[in-house]
Amino acid sequence: MNKTLAFVFAICAGTFCVSSQNNSYWQQHVDYDMDVTMDVKTYQYSGTQKLVYTNNSPDILDRVYYHLYFNAFQPGSEMDARLQHVKDPDQRMMQDGKSRISSLSESEMGYLHVKSLTQDGQSVSFAEEGTILVVGLAKPIPPGGKTTLNMTFEGQVPLQIRRSGRNSEEGVALSMSQWYPKLSEYDFEGWHPNPYIGREFHGVWGDFDVKLTIDKNYTVGGTGYLQNPNEIGHGYETPGSNVRTKGKTLTWHFKAPNVHDFMWAADPDYIHDTVKMADGPTLHFYYKNDPEIIDNWKKLQPKTETAMEFFNKNIGKYPYEQYSVVQGGDGGMEYAMSTLITGKREFPSLVGVMVHEMAHSWFQHILATNESKHSWMDEGFTSFISGLCMNEIMEQNKENPFENAYKGYYALVNSGLEKPQTTHADRYGTNFAYGIAAYSKGSIFLAQLGYIIGQDKLMETIGKYYEDFKFKHPVPNDIKRTAEKVSGMELDWYLTDWTQTTNTIDYGVQSVVADGGQTKVTLERIGEMPMPLDILVVDSEGNQETYYVPLRMMRGEKDNPYPNLKRTVLEDWAWAHPFYELTLDMALDEIKAIVLDPSQLMADINGENNVYQSNP
Repeated sequence: MNKTLAFVFAICAGTFCVSSQNNSYWQQHVDYDMDVTMDVKTYQYSGTQKLVYTNNSPDILDRVYYHLYFNAFQPGSEMDARLQHVKDPDQRMMQDGKSRISSLSESEMGYLHVKSLTQDGQSVSFAEEGTILVVGLAKPIPPGGKTTLNMTFEGQVPLQIRRSGRNSEEGVALSMSQWYPKLSEYDFEGWHPNPYIGREFHGVWGDFDVKLTIDKNYTVGGTGYLQNPNEIGHGYETPGSNVRTKGKTLTWHFKAPNVHDFMWAADPDYIHDTVKMADGPTLHFYYKNDPEIIDNWKKLQPKTETAMEFFNKNIGKYPYEQYSVVQGGDGGMEYAMSTLITGKREFPSLVGVMVHEMAHSWFQHILATNESKHSWMDEGFTSFISGLCMNEIMEQNKENPFENAYKGYYALVNSGLEKPQTTHADRYGTNFAYGIAAYSKGSIFLAQLGYIIGQDKLMETIGKYYEDFKFKHPVPNDIKRTAEKVSGMELDWYLTDWTQTTNTIDYGVQSVVADGGQTKVTLERIGEMPMPLDILVVDSEGNQETYYVPLRMMRGEKDNPYPNLKRTVLEDWAWAHPFYELTLDMALDEIKAIVLDPSQLMADINGENNVYQSNP
């Protein structure tokens, strides 16, 4: 039987202008002013940090926490211990069956130590606990108050193992992510001083002013706007400028407004290209002067521009004036106004990793959910929109861009390893279960939401969600409430079952029997998770029509997803009833096939019982 629905998303370029839904919302604010010197021979660095912290919470704060991420790259760290004991460790971090961290020598390991710290000129007590610095303040910060924390710190860049580090497999000298003492987030749930075990992040928005002093032969790229291009050279200077070349180092001065992280990378062999979009930011590309990759990186640039246009159209306007694609790291990882990606890839893979990491700019660096607690809202939503983007800009013409996500989810269900998506990212028993829950099941959350409320309403929901909650750290209820307001349906059941349980969807055609000149069809709900049903009926002459069974608890119905086919809306199905009967006004021998969910967007774990076919 031919499928009746080609998987098409009609994506509109509309603008969604609405005010925030969360009138009682507050968030903290930080302003970083850092001056750092890097020794490219020893890979050690030292710096000063002035941090102005604004307490917008209703609470009195008598302590703060900092993240010291580089301390994870030491033998015996929590990240090392996790690698040695998890059932399926990340192979990028393993060698000869052992944790690469466990074998780091003193000169190869990473560290980040605070040497001194004051609050408004007064000394404070602080203690280093692995990747967290615990600080007892000299005086509490009242609601609405500000305080200035001044510190000196020193660090050593580890051999490149995970995301950050020196001397990557592709020869990039410095991939500097999670490199500075970073203040932990405090929100309506309290503090989030999660140890760095290898998963996700959560940060405080603020303005960064960063000076990096480094060997003058190195080119630096990443987060922020360069403030002193004429002093730097490296292709930044304007014609006729007086570029300073005296001494052995240069100081690069960057400013990054309203971001919650700051990444930079540096290498003496970087090529630096720029593309100024007609209606968008300036795109920067930093990649090694390697004949094997140059052609692909040149071809990547127009694809990056096209991807930026796609996301601007289908999520919302990118708010910064710059975006940097930087070769480095160990795969792909998003950062503020930038990404690190490995560069020695086949062209489709290079475009794919760029698209995925760029999409994170919206879902992680502008919306910025707490990744540790709600990784599916970042990784999953990013996977969803990047799948649509790749399907368009690479002309993949896939009927269902999320087919692999559904396959991954079904594999997870069958494995017996699934945990609810409310599980903290570090608490999954296997990397496999985490990856599928965050990426695949998270992507299906949106794809399946489109099945429930309609594809046009789904895209409207994404646009409104972005507009209402950008720069606000949204939580799961926010995407649910946005979808409810757009669709007019009640969707608490969907958020609850899909994200807070491991309940599965399984509907089946139990029986099809003659009933005089009509046909009685009995449907069965086998799984615990409820869903509305689209039912396709094909007669013996190939004519098609659909029937729609709304779910009673959603208190509404979607528009006809198949406008070229006749649709009959039936009485809704109350969840507690395991069976549902409908009568078709045609004889049994006139029916060729009955199919539940012809779009295959409903994540039914057993597709075999979704189809009735008459005997040939």
